[in-house]
Amino acid sequence: MEREVDVIVIGGGPVGENAADRARAAGLEVVLVERELVGGECSYWACIPSKTLLRSAAALRAARRVDGAKQAVTGRLDVQAVLARRDYWVSDWSDQGGADWLESIGVGLERGHGRLDGVRRVVVERADGEAVAYRARHAVIVATGSDPVMPPIDGLAEAAPWTSREATSVTEPPARLVVVGGGVTGVEMATAFAGFGTEVTVLARSGLLGTMEPFAGEAVAKGLRELGASVRLDAAIERVERTESGEVVVTLDGGETITADEVLVATGRRPRSERLGLETVGLEPGDWVAVDDTMLATGASGNDAAPWLYAAGDLNHRALLTHQGKYQARAVGDLVAARALGRPDQTAPWGAHVATADHTAVPQVVFAEPEAVSVGLTAAEAERDGREVRIADVSFSSVSGAGILADGYEGQARLVVDAERNTVVGATFVGQDVAELLQSATIAIVGEVPIDRLWHAVPAFPTMSEVWLRLLEALGRPGAADASAPGVADRADDSGARTDGAEAAA
Repeated sequence: MEREVDVIVIGGGPVGENAADRARAAGLEVVLVERELVGGECSYWACIPSKTLLRSAAALRAARRVDGAKQAVTGRLDVQAVLARRDYWVSDWSDQGGADWLESIGVGLERGHGRLDGVRRVVVERADGEAVAYRARHAVIVATGSDPVMPPIDGLAEAAPWTSREATSVTEPPARLVVVGGGVTGVEMATAFAGFGTEVTVLARSGLLGTMEPFAGEAVAKGLRELGASVRLDAAIERVERTESGEVVVTLDGGETITADEVLVATGRRPRSERLGLETVGLEPGDWVAVDDTMLATGASGNDAAPWLYAAGDLNHRALLTHQGKYQARAVGDLVAARALGRPDQTAPWGAHVATADHTAVPQVVFAEPEAVSVGLTAAEAERDGREVRIADVSFSSVSGAGILADGYEGQARLVVDAERNTVVGATFVGQDVAELLQSATIAIVGEVPIDRLWHAVPAFPTMSEVWLRLLEALGRPGAADASAPGVADRADDSGARTDGAEAAA
């Protein structure tokens, strides 16, 4: 027998939760299928625990950068207290709160492994071995996420390496840790464990944070080394071995060996789609699910005649970030509801039912030492896109708010401007506590705010946001006085931060 409902969501992470919530809010009958914990990877093994593990050491470092505060900081990081705080934020790996929330909004929860079994049909294999079938009147939304990639290095899989799950759920930090990979997960976990006092070695095949502006990866490599970590760039691994004593020996090309207690693999993600039943609807199991801007799965059986199968989050490979997946989920949940209820689609670019920002304005924060954040295009990407590019580069030493935040503040900001359209198409900030600067850049890009209009968005003094004024000054304002003329140029105060003449006189 089959149970018929309006919408079936496979995958109960943040993406699935948001899709189910929006469809249910419109009055549709929704069932969500989850094989592990409601809340998914982000809540229990990724975003939440990793940022919690990073925060305490970052706060300690911040205090030590401010004279007067640093004299009061006499103790060392309490690692067990950090881990206990992590346990609180992951609810001790209990999803009861998530399950209760689903019940409160009227979404049914089916615990088990869900797979497609033809058009609009889903079979759920429960833990007790029972299989139950559902049929969707309107839509199935798959949001099963992704898993870590295990690179084909001799002996690596047999050495029982850590993935991000083991790293974020650690109960006792190892004395020595090798991190394989120079991407976001690799540098964040290297930062976290270096903060715990672990001897960390990062092995990256090229530079760090290769998708960001080059100066971001360079700053993070410098920051990790200042924390005591060893950062090895252009490192190629020949083999990995777990010895009888439990140690891990990593052999590099050329024969050099590195011995550690654990090795963490952070070299990318693959789609969690091998057992999703994609073959029953004309798609390839194990592949990413290609979608259009409404998250409709392209090429799926029956989708052209009557749209029914959608994929949101990591699974569609558009932007493997929780916030972008949730953004997609809100759009697709509202679209499914609109189509079910006979309401008009809003599928033009920037409409309510599309994820246009996936192409032009994806914000990303790397909680490393220092923080590195970006949105939109890098300068190289903009040039490859055929744009005429203007670039503004500014050091945070020109921002009084940065010097007040931390003694000897180091950081850099860049705007990438489309010269023809006179709008910002990319922004990167590197430095302590720059994450909160990112939303203003995202708004500027999404809103296509002209540079001339941004001059009227006055940043408060003395805040970190004053970097926007310095960036605009670097671009130059049409019709403005010569900045080199007497009385126009800003001057540096004793801290090295720039202060306007009127402020200095005050």
